[in-house]
Amino acid sequence: MAFIGGGPVVEGIDAKFWRLTQPLTYRGAVETFTVPAGFRTDFASVPRALVWLIPRYGAYTRAAILHDYLCRTGEVGPADADGLFRRSLREAGVSVPRRWMMWAAVRFGSRLRGATAGDVLGWFLIAVPSVLFLAVPVVVVTTALVVFWFVELLFWAVGRVATRSEVPPPAPQMKTA
Repeated sequence: MAFIGGGPVVEGIDAKFWRLTQPLTYRGAVETFTVPAGFRTDFASVPRALVWLIPRYGAYTRAAILHDYLCRTGEVGPADADGLFRRSLREAGVSVPRRWMMWAAVRFGSRLRGATAGDVLGWFLIAVPSVLFLAVPVVVVTTALVVFWFVELLFWAVGRVATRSEVPPPAPQMKTA
């Protein structure tokens, strides 16, 4: 039970999305899933405030692509897609805390569809400690990013006023991707 072949072969579409140039195949316990060439993905959909902890790609990239594919095609239900995601994270060697936090996030993203009462309780037992663990670092990092954004904006404004040129200066790069 694992991915067949090497890592995903992709080409960039833009700053956020990638396209598979070769199929990606995962052999599960019962079924085999093949993500076709041409499939568009953003790898792991990680909120900007958390990319310092969980970058958008890494050891879990193939698992994230498979999860995107299963969710978009509906080949399996949301609970099964999330379960396959967690299993493929384990098979990729992703650490237990990171694997369970990523699983809790995708279950939340699927609004816990297909979950039983026991599944919801299990999700809470993972999600609540994860949120408590991440709360302080997320606030600190996000605050630092906002302060940096203002400092960058201040330097841009001062540079615009202080520099006399016939060519207009470039606009500030306030990207969120």
